[in-house]
Amino acid sequence: MSKLIIDVVGEKFFLMIINNNDIYNITKENTKINYEKLTLIINDFLNSHELKLTNIHKIYLNRGPGSFAGIRNLLSIVKAFHMTNKIDYYCYSIQDFKGEKDIKYENIPELCDKFNIKKNLINPIYLS
Repeated sequence: MSKLIIDVVGEKFFLMIINNNDIYNITKENTKINYEKLTLIINDFLNSHELKLTNIHKIYLNRGPGSFAGIRNLLSIVKAFHMTNKIDYYCYSIQDFKGEKDIKYENIPELCDKFNIKKNLINPIYLS
């Protein structure tokens, strides 16, 4: 079961694929241009590892706190992925994992399970 982790709230975009025992990731500059190209960036990243969106079974996205524009764009894209491909998504915040130390992206799926993060629920946290 392949999983995609997307984080656009920081200074850089971060994408990670967890495909069975393989883990791949990339970072990109967090710019307005890259917001506009986010679907292309995701598609190119998947293609570079011989995957398609239809291979992804779950998406984990950081809901903030962070940039309003980045979070809104990402939520729209992931919601579209859900509607067109029936991919479940989980909106987490690092703040959800209270008491956890040294949180790594590859541990996000297990942490979402542990902390009972609800699927297909959006509750963004924007910076003021």
